[in-house]
Amino acid sequence: MRIIISPAKKMKTDTDLLDYYHLPQQIKETEILLSYLKNLTYGEAKAIWKCNDEIAALNYERIQKMDLYRNLTPAILSYEGIQYQYIAPRIFKIEEFSYIETHLRIMSGFYGILRPFDGVVPYRLEMQAKLQGSELNSLYKFWNRKLAEQLFSESSCIVNLASKEYSRCISDYLDSSIRFITCVFGEKIGEKVVEKGTQVKMARGEMVRFMAEKQIKSVEEIKKFNRLNYVFGEDLSNENKYVFIKEGK
Repeated sequence: MRIIISPAKKMKTDTDLLDYYHLPQQIKETEILLSYLKNLTYGEAKAIWKCNDEIAALNYERIQKMDLYRNLTPAILSYEGIQYQYIAPRIFKIEEFSYIETHLRIMSGFYGILRPFDGVVPYRLEMQAKLQGSELNSLYKFWNRKLAEQLFSESSCIVNLASKEYSRCISDYLDSSIRFITCVFGEKIGEKVVEKGTQVKMARGEMVRFMAEKQIKSVEEIKKFNRLNYVFGEDLSNENKYVFIKEGK
């Protein structure tokens, strides 16, 4: 079983808490992307990033100085978004770190598929970014089947906790040999299940923490998830979609 999650836009460097274990598996592809980014003007880079001047200036400077092989932070400690706050890896026990290193994979537009202890540097490049090169104009085309094939070589059962922008790198290449279970976290409003962005990110992070703490090996066991007032909705779920409904406040 493998669990996939999205990256976060906000990142930091922390070379003190824990060492990284290895370099990302698709570092050669990352070198190609970095070379492309280094050749952009500030205006071109900002257009790709779709951000304000403060964030663009920070990331443009990062790109110019970026070294993919020095001052590396384990990926799981580098991302700072809401989902990662709820995973809370900084208070993991050794066995929980071991669990996520085996089972968790982070989807990245820049690095491809990351294991939690792959060494990374802060970057900004979302999977859906529209690039401006004649050949390199889409990260979906750039990565093509590479991410799916890497993941399928590791497991035939995928738990999807990633956003659609990232999970499509895998779901577009599914075949009958792969079980792909998407977890939905929402509120029942009338007859509809409504997903709310921030709450979904919180729940995805909490699910990773739940699986690591419980050392879950069988996908059926995640139906027991009951944190943040979520309960498994048996009548709303099927073999490829597990729906969790938030009850109360």
